[in-house]
Amino acid sequence: MTEILTIILGAGEGTRMKSDQPKVLHKVGGRPMIGHVLAACAEAGAKSRHIVIGPDHDHVRDYAKTVDSHITTSIQKDRLGTGHAVREAREAWKDFDGYVLVLFADNPLISPAVIADTVACLNEGADLAVVGFQTPEPFGYGRILVEHGQVKAIREEKDATPEERKIKFCNSGIMGFKADCLRAVIDEIKNDNVKGEFYLTDAVEIANAQNKHVRGVECPFVNVLGVNDRAQLAEAEHIFQQEKRSHFMKEGVTLVAPETVFFSYDTKIENDVVIEPNVVFGPGVTVEKGAHIQAFSHLEGAYVGANGQIGPYARLRPGSNLGAGVKVGNFVETKKAEIGKGSKVNHLSYIGDAKIGEGTNIGAGTITCNYDGKNKFVTEIGDNAFIGSNSALVAPVSIANGAYVASGSVVTMNVEEDALAIGRARQENKENYAARIRARWVKSE
Repeated sequence: MTEILTIILGAGEGTRMKSDQPKVLHKVGGRPMIGHVLAACAEAGAKSRHIVIGPDHDHVRDYAKTVDSHITTSIQKDRLGTGHAVREAREAWKDFDGYVLVLFADNPLISPAVIADTVACLNEGADLAVVGFQTPEPFGYGRILVEHGQVKAIREEKDATPEERKIKFCNSGIMGFKADCLRAVIDEIKNDNVKGEFYLTDAVEIANAQNKHVRGVECPFVNVLGVNDRAQLAEAEHIFQQEKRSHFMKEGVTLVAPETVFFSYDTKIENDVVIEPNVVFGPGVTVEKGAHIQAFSHLEGAYVGANGQIGPYARLRPGSNLGAGVKVGNFVETKKAEIGKGSKVNHLSYIGDAKIGEGTNIGAGTITCNYDGKNKFVTEIGDNAFIGSNSALVAPVSIANGAYVASGSVVTMNVEEDALAIGRARQENKENYAARIRARWVKSE
């Protein structure tokens, strides 16, 4: 199988984003745009991935290394066009024997199928494959000029003749080269244009002059949608969410009001799950079969077991791991919490840095006091325990199987199996004292 190297161009400043961070780190579906491109390359079988970044884009390099430590980068110090950017990546392709695909880091909706189709075109004999899309409104796009199956040129709007402007096959910017072809044409690209830049699109006419085979590859426009400002970022997010909603409903998930539910790139939901309106899934969420996520809940980095019930107005933060049939109710927040099968945290509680067994009931207003201002500590609660309402469990503390905690208790010591813990001041009623207090108010007036 032919080796594939992808060169991902991401050196642009993205000034129209008006942001302090590089454009390609802005997120769609909870993942940086460049992350989507890297993932598509990997899924399509590109084992070698290289990114061209700007001189002050260390964050882009750092992010790429979290995806795969083998990803390499080069710096385009002077931004002199796409052809120049590919030259700056020379160390990646100068001795490479295979296919070199050039993509863009700001195409977050790129599909592995586009990459696979480009590779297929090269397999079928093309030396250079040009990826384009059909659009009924081609104004502003470079037109791909094809004669008898051979791509002859890419003509920019300003340079096109009236007849060429009628062409609806437009350039996406993505190209695939056999490595020998890239080496043969890249240094022939000149910068004798108004901007003084080296345009990779000029490679088409140079390849033709060298009698090489240049073919077109058609893809959906949505897959090559570029993001240059916040409005286009929102458009990409909208398309991403629509595709996710459609996917999950086809897989047997009920979305009561689909347009109000938001997913991340890695959300996993099994069939027969019901999701009510205004639910947000951050990265790292898995929901098992038969669960019910009620309205206005937010889940991130969480696992919901089969037939679990979440919400309404629940927040599951990273590390929340809920067993089958667990109930986490309204205005409950969990974080780094293991909650066993059939346990309930129904109302107005915070459960953080905790391990809770099976069949345990956590009463309304219960707080695991996990933080002392410097360190985090764990609360452990066994099976079939009962924590009364408005209790504060001061970690580190352990409450054993079958133990009870009386309502309103502050628990600072471990509770033995089947014991009852009462950690509150004894109630005292003072007769007529309320009247004396009201009398003070009258005097003060």
